[in-house]
Amino acid sequence: MSGHSKWAGIKHKKAVVDAKKGKIFSKLSKEISVAARMGGGNPDMNPRLRLAVEKAKGVNMPSDNIRRAIMKGTGELPGTNYEETVYEGYGPGGVAVMIEVLTDNKNRTVGEIRHIMARHNGNMGEAGCVAWMFDKKGYILVDKKVIGEDELMSLALDAGAEDFRSDPGEENHEIITAPGEFNRVKEFLEQKNILLTLAEITMIPRSYVKLEARDAEKMLKLMEALEDHDDVQNVYANFDIPDEIMAES
Repeated sequence: MSGHSKWAGIKHKKAVVDAKKGKIFSKLSKEISVAARMGGGNPDMNPRLRLAVEKAKGVNMPSDNIRRAIMKGTGELPGTNYEETVYEGYGPGGVAVMIEVLTDNKNRTVGEIRHIMARHNGNMGEAGCVAWMFDKKGYILVDKKVIGEDELMSLALDAGAEDFRSDPGEENHEIITAPGEFNRVKEFLEQKNILLTLAEITMIPRSYVKLEARDAEKMLKLMEALEDHDDVQNVYANFDIPDEIMAES
């Protein structure tokens, strides 16, 4: 899990930086609109929307932007109808890659994603080729400076978490939940005034591919190129990359 934890932390920091440029707001607006369209515009009754709104607030997205995105999703304002799709393939060294997309033009998007994969020593695969290598889970990170391992583990497991990890050398404790238990565990910890570094529904690999030097650098460049695409919401991959290379990304 160390690779997953490290990359999750890096992504979180980059999101804050990107928010200063307004770059991430359009992606969050898409997710909010789709969540509102599928489950209604009330975050209290729509877990997916609640999580999307919390992410938006976490990077200081203006409240008016959030409100307009919800209204576009519910049809109160005109908006684009985005389709959800997942592309799968392989990166450098045979790393499994899953790419979640929201797009208004699937033909355009799949061509652009295929081009990015090929340019960075990867290739697109058939639907289902790597999905079996991942499990959908709730994932929470808590800075080790905030609370001790034993205390947090006891709280997390009592709240309904599936697993707890606190690997030596890592900055954060990791809490893994079933998707259906995610909100309960998250809210329980928040009620205890525990500051969460990250809280999301994600895809966690069942196993990892260890990469060294050149392949590791190529893989990180591929991840960055995919996540930079306007239609890409999330990218998941089962790489394990040395800390010193990860820190340079």
